[in-house]
Amino acid sequence: MAVHRTYLFAPGNHARRAEKAFTLDCDAVILDLEDAVAVAEKPATRALVVETLKQNPGKRGYVRVNAWDTDFCFNDILAVTGPWLTGLILPKVEEAAQVIAVDWILANIEHDKGMDVGAIDLVPIIETGKGVANVRAIAAAETRVRRLSFGAGDYTKDMSFRWTLAETEIDHARAEIALASRAEGLEPPVDSVWIHIKDTDGLVRSAEKVRDMGYQGKLCIHPDQIGPVNGVFTPTEEQVAFAEKVVAAFEEAEARGLASIQMDGYFIDYPIVDQARRTLDQWRDIQNR
Repeated sequence: MAVHRTYLFAPGNHARRAEKAFTLDCDAVILDLEDAVAVAEKPATRALVVETLKQNPGKRGYVRVNAWDTDFCFNDILAVTGPWLTGLILPKVEEAAQVIAVDWILANIEHDKGMDVGAIDLVPIIETGKGVANVRAIAAAETRVRRLSFGAGDYTKDMSFRWTLAETEIDHARAEIALASRAEGLEPPVDSVWIHIKDTDGLVRSAEKVRDMGYQGKLCIHPDQIGPVNGVFTPTEEQVAFAEKVVAAFEEAEARGLASIQMDGYFIDYPIVDQARRTLDQWRDIQNR
């Protein structure tokens, strides 16, 4: 599984900021056609986005198109899809039918352009009450979707919640998305942005919270957020060393017919070993990025 700790948003109509985003240490860049672009500029921005993607072939480049129920979504997809694109970010997904439709559109474009069908990634953002209520069906749709993401800003607006620094009001939605992802065999989800750009401590707390809930990363809105978020979702040297020790000790014990052992005061059995192996897999993916 490729690592997706940090997705950095950049406005599609701001060439300098978009170009800079591709030089940073985020795992992927999202060029935005939705919230960051004024309505009057959306059609013209599509060509700018494609040009930026073509000029940066070595980085994962995504595009957040406009929501399915807008006048812009279909033409956004037609304009930006090609071999230069890693994937689409589809906002405000509320029903499985929406991702099924976009999957079908992408498949036809890929076929027409001589690409492998399924090559373009598709990441839905769950960010309304209806989307959370339907998240299991969205995750279960037989499409190219490999991971979901969460949008707390639109979700709290839709639900008339106050988005607090503690974020307890969105714990339920986060848990539902993580549960649906796991139940339907998707990758761990990607969490919402943190809007308090100067509050790095709050960002780290938010990232640590969702890491412990089974998320693999966060959406980012500022370059200064990349380092702290990458740090939270990267195993430490101590964690890697412990995982290696767990796996080695257990494999030796297993060869002697044992299914559980004690090591350094810890009880080690298959679930603990599986977690250690996931830690090592994640570490290798990060090192090979």
